[in-house]
Amino acid sequence: MDTNPGPRQSDALAQSLNDAMKRLRARLRAESGQHATGLTATQLAVLAGVVREGPVTAARLASLEHVSPQSIAQSLAVLKAAGLIHGEPDPRDGRRKLISPDPAATELVHKLLAGRASFLTRAIDQRLAPDELKDLEKAVELLERLAAAELSDGGI
Repeated sequence: MDTNPGPRQSDALAQSLNDAMKRLRARLRAESGQHATGLTATQLAVLAGVVREGPVTAARLASLEHVSPQSIAQSLAVLKAAGLIHGEPDPRDGRRKLISPDPAATELVHKLLAGRASFLTRAIDQRLAPDELKDLEKAVELLERLAAAELSDGGI
């Protein structure tokens, strides 16, 4: 028996999943205090990438964030003007710059991530029954598989 949903069912499920993820992302931004930073979601994602990967090149950040080099350059300019990052010549290739976070950037990213994690922990503890935790674990596993999907049809 084929257990895969039909095209109409998977379309509706995809839309419901997208809607739920948008609402959760918005809630996480609000709960973490992200709005108070004055930075956009994209700029904060780039900053988190610098904190996580730094020192790192702009090209590597573009690849990690799945955005164009121009988009990364715009975000990096804002972050540099805010004093959250700095660049230095790559000692192995002086033509490239390595971008590193300022200690304040590292603190900011960790504070935002802690705020998100705190909200999620409280929401899980207060809104899910103990027997639903296994369902959530399975949902996380499925989301990870979707995020890693290599599709042969070339996407949209």
